[in-house]
Amino acid sequence: MSRSRYKFIEKDQPHFLTCTVVNWINVFGNPEAAHIILDSLRFLQSEERIKLFAYVIMEHHIHLVAQAENLEKEIMNFKSFTARKIIDYYIERNHKKFLKQLSYYKKHHKTDRDHQFWQEGSHPEYIQNVEMMTQKIEYIHNNPVRSGYIDEQIHWRYSSARNYNDQEGLIDVTTEW
Repeated sequence: MSRSRYKFIEKDQPHFLTCTVVNWINVFGNPEAAHIILDSLRFLQSEERIKLFAYVIMEHHIHLVAQAENLEKEIMNFKSFTARKIIDYYIERNHKKFLKQLSYYKKHHKTDRDHQFWQEGSHPEYIQNVEMMTQKIEYIHNNPVRSGYIDEQIHWRYSSARNYNDQEGLIDVTTEW
């Protein structure tokens, strides 16, 4: 039996995705952790493993609109790699409080590890048309505005909103679809 009603419908087509840290732990308030996410996305783009249309990194989750030959596999690998890098980052700095949380909130069936970083799944939603693509990108870019962190989308550093407003973003995205 499946654990989620969310499925990758067309594995090679754009999907809206959400990846959430276990128990909504605030990890991406640390720029080093946010940059691990950005570096991983850059790598996937440079290797032509993923096409990124939009993203936002919030304090405890990320949203993406992405496409790949096998997006489900690429997102699984992305989550695995970034989890390991971020956990290693905190192990190296002996950040016991954070590591204790990742251990405490680890699902009991995950017996092959001491910590769990990401919640299971990525809640993929297949982008069916231009209207849906526009709506999801606006949702992504308005996430920090709705949260009350900023007044304008382009002021959020960890988002593709600048790319869509003829400004340089932290990473490139495909703005024509």
